[in-house]
Amino acid sequence: MALELRQQLKLTQQLIMTPQLQQAIKLLQLSHMELLETVQQELQENPFLEESLEETPQLAEERRNDREEDRDAYTVEAARNADWEDYLGEFSSTTRQSSVREFESPEDGAGFESRFAGKPTLDGHLGWQLHLSKLTEQEKSIGEAVIGNLNSSGYLQTSAEELAALAGTDTAAVERVLKTIQRFDPVGVAARTPQECLTVQLEVMNYQRDPILLALVTEHLGDLEAKRYKPLLRKFKLTPEDLKEYLDIIRSLDPMPGAGFGGGEPTYVAPDVYVYRMDDEFIIVLNEDDLPKLQLSSLYETGLRAAKDADKEYFQEKMRAASWLIKSLHQRQRTLYKVMESIVRFQKDFFMHGVAYLKPLILKDIAEDINMHESTVSRITSNKYAATPFGIHELKFFFNSALSVDNGSDVGSESVKALLKQRITSEDPEEPLSDEQLGELLKEELKVNIARRTVAKYRTALGIASSSKRKKYF
Repeated sequence: MALELRQQLKLTQQLIMTPQLQQAIKLLQLSHMELLETVQQELQENPFLEESLEETPQLAEERRNDREEDRDAYTVEAARNADWEDYLGEFSSTTRQSSVREFESPEDGAGFESRFAGKPTLDGHLGWQLHLSKLTEQEKSIGEAVIGNLNSSGYLQTSAEELAALAGTDTAAVERVLKTIQRFDPVGVAARTPQECLTVQLEVMNYQRDPILLALVTEHLGDLEAKRYKPLLRKFKLTPEDLKEYLDIIRSLDPMPGAGFGGGEPTYVAPDVYVYRMDDEFIIVLNEDDLPKLQLSSLYETGLRAAKDADKEYFQEKMRAASWLIKSLHQRQRTLYKVMESIVRFQKDFFMHGVAYLKPLILKDIAEDINMHESTVSRITSNKYAATPFGIHELKFFFNSALSVDNGSDVGSESVKALLKQRITSEDPEEPLSDEQLGELLKEELKVNIARRTVAKYRTALGIASSSKRKKYF
């Protein structure tokens, strides 16, 4: 068999991630705030992309009226002041220049950020008290080492021996400084254990003379947390009323004194879409506040004609990038609107009546409804929020699993969770409902087939403790 060379044509198909497709996919996943940052960055980097400053005739007329009203109000105020100054003449107590400076605020020339005070931190709050105390310079250096080794809850994360080695002193000096800092505000900070933290607070409140109270704090915190009260009643020979008084005192203490200075900032979200109810219909409005209206710059043609051959490729590349961005933004907004419109159709009962009427829904249902791929629906619903008549919810919130009902239909898991939370909230605190009892209630009201372990899983997901820990003894 002889070897020979041949030419052969072969037709194949393969998916190539073009730059346009990559940019479109990236924009789908961005939230409203991230989208604003991306657009602003592109405006700064691409010279052929600019913000459209066109305004409607109605908006122009409103702005013109506002300017005329402001000008009229300023003219009246200026005339009033001018008449008064003319009347006083040379007998005025202050000159015009000094009167202007008198009403100027020293903050007028300052930046916007300088008008806000920084949020106090635990280190700064304790350091301020440390340097105002009567401790010696060496003791203050030890105190700085102590403050520098506190966690976000205010507990000391190192031992006295390590602090002594760090400050070049002995453990006795560290313990003296530590005792002083523990009585700073907040009281109990720099403790090494919860028992030590609560004991310090009891001493400051003059409760240290009660041996039973100290024993409950130092030896039986675990029993109190688990609500094992009967052994404590027998051991200390207490009545339920006496134990209740001790519990009220312990509950008034703060086991995490530094938590109030933590860095846990609230998370602010900007809804990507608004859903308004008008009678039995719903209006969907995309959030385009602060989102620039982009357009291609008119400098492209003149710049391309004047550019050299080496610069023409750069001009064409930036022009293509600007055009791709505008098209991708339009495609993103159109996709978001179609997905939200489909969600409203599927979850109309939720938008009419609330969470208890949320139906089972999966990404495939939306994808088939709007003729899009399931991955596209997944991307457009990530990190997006919708403002509804029943609060702001993430778009993923509307997708939930199904539980079968006796009549053959399905009910959404979020509806079951909402009813479960409602039943636990209205239960008798002295006789809380067990998971089995909650399951029976759900079966009676929703006719849903739900097991006890499923009730326990939903209860845990809602952050609700078991019935034994929810029980109120006193």
